[in-house]
Amino acid sequence: MLLSYPRPHRPNHRRWVAALTASVLTAGVLAGCSGDDGPQRDVDAFLAGWRGGDLQAVGLVDTTGGKLPSADVMREIKELSGELAATPPTLTRRGEPKVTADTATATVHVEWTLPGDTRWAYDREVRLTQGDDDQWQVIWEPRVVHEQLTKGDRMALRRDTGPRAGLLDAAGKPIVAPRPVIRVGVQPSEVTDIRKLVKDLDAAFKAIRPALVPAVDLTDLPQRVSKAEPGAFVEVVTLREDAYRQIKPRIYDLPGTKFQADKLDLAPTREFARALLGSVDPAQADDLAAHPDRYAAGDLVGHGGLQGRYDERLRGAPGLTVLVERPAEDGKLAPTGTELFRREPQPGQPLKTTLDVAAQNAADGALRAEPRRSALVAVRISDGAVLAAANGPGPAGENLAFNAQVPPGSTFKMVSTLGLLDRGAVTLDGPVACPKTFTVDGRSFKNSDNFELGSVPFRTDFAKSCNTAFAALAPKLGGDGLAAAGRALGLEGQWDLGTDAFTGKVSTGGSPAEQAAASFGQGTTLVSPLAMAGATATVARGAFIQPKLLIDPAPAKPATTDGPLKPQSVEALRTMMREVVTAGTGSALRDVPGGEVYGKTGTAEYDNNPAHTHAWFVGWRGDVAFAVFVEKGGASTASAVPIAERFLRALPAR
Repeated sequence: MLLSYPRPHRPNHRRWVAALTASVLTAGVLAGCSGDDGPQRDVDAFLAGWRGGDLQAVGLVDTTGGKLPSADVMREIKELSGELAATPPTLTRRGEPKVTADTATATVHVEWTLPGDTRWAYDREVRLTQGDDDQWQVIWEPRVVHEQLTKGDRMALRRDTGPRAGLLDAAGKPIVAPRPVIRVGVQPSEVTDIRKLVKDLDAAFKAIRPALVPAVDLTDLPQRVSKAEPGAFVEVVTLREDAYRQIKPRIYDLPGTKFQADKLDLAPTREFARALLGSVDPAQADDLAAHPDRYAAGDLVGHGGLQGRYDERLRGAPGLTVLVERPAEDGKLAPTGTELFRREPQPGQPLKTTLDVAAQNAADGALRAEPRRSALVAVRISDGAVLAAANGPGPAGENLAFNAQVPPGSTFKMVSTLGLLDRGAVTLDGPVACPKTFTVDGRSFKNSDNFELGSVPFRTDFAKSCNTAFAALAPKLGGDGLAAAGRALGLEGQWDLGTDAFTGKVSTGGSPAEQAAASFGQGTTLVSPLAMAGATATVARGAFIQPKLLIDPAPAKPATTDGPLKPQSVEALRTMMREVVTAGTGSALRDVPGGEVYGKTGTAEYDNNPAHTHAWFVGWRGDVAFAVFVEKGGASTASAVPIAERFLRALPAR
C-alpha cells in the first residue's frame, strides 16, 4: 500500500542543506515506502552498481545537493577501496529504508573477502534525498564506504606473519635455535685485485669440509662488486661459526674482505637430520605461483621433510590489517595511523619428534667421511623411537634413510634364520654344509671371495655369512615362509610415521632359484635402512613395535602385529648375531666400548655384475638398534662396519 504525505514547498538549491538538517531534527520517522517511487529501489540499484562497477542507473548528489557524474563516484569508490578494489564487497540492504519527509536512510551490510578467506563485515548508512521530480537520489560521501574514510583516503592491506614454531627433539628442546654465524663479505673500496680475491676465496671455501659449508658460487662477485657503492658490504656467504673458524686464517687478511657477526635459526649442525627435517627458506617463485593466497614475498616456507609436510601447522596463520593511507608530499601513499580492521596473527604449533641430539650427531659424524651415498638409522629398542636418521652425500632433500628401496643382502639372513628357527628346520649347533658353490635350477650361488667351510654348525654359517648354506636351506622356508618371518619383524607394514617411509617388500613364491636368492637378501626383496633398523629392534626386543618419529602430533594408526616372537627362536637368533661380532664378519666391533654389540653384515648385489654391491650392517648395543647402508659400498667389512664403529664410539652408552 502506498502511503502519501502532504508535500511542503521545495527549497531552492541554496537552502537545501539547511532544510535537510531541519527535517532530520523535527520530522517523525516513518516506515519506508514499498511502491515504485520508494527509495529501496534506488538503494538496491546503488549497491548493484557499486559491486558491478557501473552507477549509471543511479541518481547521485553530493552533501550540498549538487549532482555528481556516476563515473566520478565510481572512480572515487575504487580509489577509496585501494588494495581491496579488485574484490568488491558483498552488499546487502538490511530491511526497508527509513523515510523522513524528503530524506531517507538505508542500512547496508558491507562484507569484504580479504586474503586468506578472511571476512570483514560492518554496517553503513546510505542517505538519499528526493528531488523536485520526486526521484530519489543517493547522497554520495566517502563515509558510505567506511565511516572513517574521507576524500583522498585509500584502504591498504598489511600482512603480519606470526612466529614460526620449531621442531623439537625428544627432550622438548628446539632443534632449530638461534646460533652464531659470520657473514663473509667484500668492501669494494678496499679490493686491490678482484680476480685474485675471487681465486683466493674459492680455494679457501673448497678447503672446508663440504658438510660445514654450502657450495659457494663466486662467478658473479666481480660484477656485484663493480656495481656496489665503494663502502658497501657485498655479502659472499654466511658461515656457521665453526666453519668460519676453520677458514678464518685463509681469508681474514685478504684485501677487501669484511666480516659481520649475526645469529640465525639453525639446527645444531648443517647436516643434522637435514633430509628428514627439511629446510625453511624465504618464499620462492614456485611457492608464490602455486599458493598465491597462502604465501607472500618474504614469508618463511618449509621445503621438504617435516618442515614441508607440516608447513601449515608450523607457520600458523598470518595476521591481516586494513589501514588507511593518504598521499604524502612526495606523492607516495603513507599510512595515517588509522586501522579499520585487524586480525591478529596466530603462532604456529611446534612439532615434537623422537630425535635424540646426541644420537643424531653420532650418526652424522659416522657418515661424514663417507664419500658415497649412505644412510644410518637408529631406533630405541624399548619403545621404537627413531633416535637418528642420517644421510651421507647425495642430492639435497633425499632421505635415503627412510625411502631407499634396495636389496638387503646378507643382513636378511637375520629374517630367513628366524623363519627357519620357527619351523624347526635348523638349530644353533646342527650341522649345515657350506660349499664353495651351490646350484639351484641351473643358477650357481657362491660365497664372498669363494670361501667354503664344509659341514659346520649352523651358527658358524650365520656368523661367517655363508650364502650357499642358506641357498640350500631355502626350500625349508616354503613359498611364503620368508615373507611371514619378515612381517613378524614389521616389514611390509602400513606404518603411520608422520612422513613417507618404505617398509620393505619381501620376495614370496617364485622359482626355486628366486627362493634361494631371497634367503640371503637377493632376488626381488627390497628394504630401506629404517625398515631394517625396525626389524633389528624387533629381534632385540622380542616383539614388534612400529618405529615412531612424531610425539606431537602422535601417529593416528600405528601398525600392530599378532604378538611376541617365539622365545626359543629369537634367543637363538640373538646368540648368532652376537657371534657375528665375536667370531664372524663383524669382528671389528668386538672391542667397541659401552656394552655387547650384536649384528649382521650384508653385501647386496644390485645388478647382474657380482662386483657391483651395496654394503650393510645392522645391529644393536644396549637400548639402541641401528642400520647402516652404503650405496655401491663394496664389502661391508670395508665400508658399513667402520661406519657402525664410528657411530657406536661416538654414541653415549644407554
